[in-house]
Amino acid sequence: MAIQQAFVAPSILSADFAHLADEAAAVAGSDWLHVDVMDNHYVPNLTLGLPVVKSLKAATGIPLDCHLMIENPQRWAVGYAEAGAVNVSFHAETTDDPIAIAKDLRAAGSMAGLAIDRDTAVEPYLSLLSYFDTVLIMTIKAGFGGQAFMPELLAKVRTIRQAIDLDDLSIRLEVDGGINADTIQAAAEAGADTFVAGSAVFGAADPAEAVRRLRALAIGQK
Repeated sequence: MAIQQAFVAPSILSADFAHLADEAAAVAGSDWLHVDVMDNHYVPNLTLGLPVVKSLKAATGIPLDCHLMIENPQRWAVGYAEAGAVNVSFHAETTDDPIAIAKDLRAAGSMAGLAIDRDTAVEPYLSLLSYFDTVLIMTIKAGFGGQAFMPELLAKVRTIRQAIDLDDLSIRLEVDGGINADTIQAAAEAGADTFVAGSAVFGAADPAEAVRRLRALAIGQK
């Protein structure tokens, strides 16, 4: 399918953590800046947390897209919304009450996102979509950057897109994992409209140009 508006969200997981403000400046023009928050419990990796998000918010005008790969999102998620993130996604696998967290996030001023990891079926969550503003489908196993894109996971994207369109919902459908110039078109054709890209952006000689190139590829331009 052809999409009219593609968002590209560079992932700072692939950036130089010692110079995050400079790295954010290097991707000026991005739609969102993707911030992976990992707690070394839900996933076996430890990255950054709320203090860094607050600092980033002060350092860049790019809207922050916070992806919480953490346990107990009901305790921590609202803090990221209050810090000014435009979107806060938490993992379906980490809570028994995703609707309550979604409502809290919206009340705190952010969009509410539901993230679904590699080994989790999407079907149990289709009836909950109206409570969310974004759905993030992992196209790798959550936890580490630099993994290879898994095209078989696009079946989940197709299922979510069909449900969104069937009920005429206003939801951004995001993919995260192995997105680059060789894979973004397949993800877009499956129905994604928001694309997290790490090394494909921050590993490029010109990160801002890499973002523009990815966005063009997503909407079918050469």
